[in-house]
Amino acid sequence: MQFTFYKYHGTGNDFVIFDNRENTFPKNNTKLIEFLCDRRFGIGGDGLMLLEKHPKFDFTMVYFNSDGSTSTMCGNGGRCLVAFAKKLGIVNEEAHFEASDGYHFARIEGELIALQMIDVSDIQIKDTYEYVYTGSPHHVQLVQNLSSFDVKNKGAQIRYSELYGEKGSNVNFVEQVNEATFNVRTYERGVEDETLSCGTGVTAVAIAMFETGKTKESVVELNVPGGKLKVSFVKDNNEYKNVFLTGPAQFVFEGSIEI
Repeated sequence: MQFTFYKYHGTGNDFVIFDNRENTFPKNNTKLIEFLCDRRFGIGGDGLMLLEKHPKFDFTMVYFNSDGSTSTMCGNGGRCLVAFAKKLGIVNEEAHFEASDGYHFARIEGELIALQMIDVSDIQIKDTYEYVYTGSPHHVQLVQNLSSFDVKNKGAQIRYSELYGEKGSNVNFVEQVNEATFNVRTYERGVEDETLSCGTGVTAVAIAMFETGKTKESVVELNVPGGKLKVSFVKDNNEYKNVFLTGPAQFVFEGSIEI
């Protein structure tokens, strides 16, 4: 069968997307998903997403890692799928959808998509790092000379360490720029490499930096290799609420492929 696909990216975090409202995509075929995400033999992407019908909301977000495995929440992916839903005419200025971690709301603000993330309360502060769950698990660690840091190898060591067991964790390395700005580079599990951006990752970084007193600002700017993102939140006792991840979500191209 011929399938139409769409390519989007959010600050360099890129995705292969299919409109699966008719349930025609063979989503149990792990090898196929891995092939489609392959940058040499397939279309190429950090992940693959399906937009599906939802009985109550605008759509359902189904996300796969580039290795074909099912994944936890992807913030940049969610923003790209909202942009795709607008392209299809499903939504206009607002979107309501369900992902692996539950319900999400998003606002379309011109070139930017502001995606509401889940409330965050699972935060662990350690001597040399922080752990924050933002829909996906994230290790956050301040380092020096981030631009020359060996993200892939150091990230893999932490991801596969006894700290996080068999499931592992995404790993974010951080360098502070000023009171409200941080540089971030991320090693993503499922991709098993550094990506140019990670939405749930920068969300975890912003919250970790506020929680540890590195910033007192509730609107934090994050510079990633693929561009700039913004995270805003309200701290209510020990929980972070109204968490929004804001940044561009851009259509790249569409095509067709025989599956």
